[in-house]
Amino acid sequence: MDLTDEQQLAHLSRGIEALVMVSADPIPDAELAQALGTDEVTIRTICVALSDSYEDQDRGFQLAYIAGGWRFQSHPDLSEVITGHVLEGQNQKLTPAAMETLAIIAYKQPISRAQIGAIRGVNVDGVLRTLSQRGYVSEIGRDEGPGQAVLFGTTQLFCEKLGIPSAKDLPPLGDFVPPAHVVEALEQTLRADPADYVASE
Repeated sequence: MDLTDEQQLAHLSRGIEALVMVSADPIPDAELAQALGTDEVTIRTICVALSDSYEDQDRGFQLAYIAGGWRFQSHPDLSEVITGHVLEGQNQKLTPAAMETLAIIAYKQPISRAQIGAIRGVNVDGVLRTLSQRGYVSEIGRDEGPGQAVLFGTTQLFCEKLGIPSAKDLPPLGDFVPPAHVVEALEQTLRADPADYVASE
């Protein structure tokens, strides 16, 4: 049975809502168009109309175009409600151990659990679990070597939080390394004989 233009528009609108609802990541126009058998211009037009419609209705959510695709998100003016209820406990700062582990993964990815542990010198299971739950790291593959260890890498959310296009855009590690003479001075201090301090007292 042929659909009228109005019925076709309603069908596409409902399809877009359903697909965006079940997608974990922002879903691009091209992907929506392919799934619904139409073109990207039509998809973009409908999405903009839906977004405006939700705004006009003063809904508690938005259909927003973010990171190259469409996604549903809570309305910005309800941030206090969200923070106080749904996200309670999720806005806690990462511990120094978690930050250190995240930095290792960001600059060394893809990297295995054992490799991270070897660099940090401690068991990283708990920290990895926390970072995964926060959505900052995920499993991105397996090592080709013996045992085929799981390899970890940073996620799109990690890049969104830092405001960078990808992990390749992280600042060079050299920017954080002190000059050679400073490193040498620190090494000399750390190697100082405790007896020197005793003798000087």
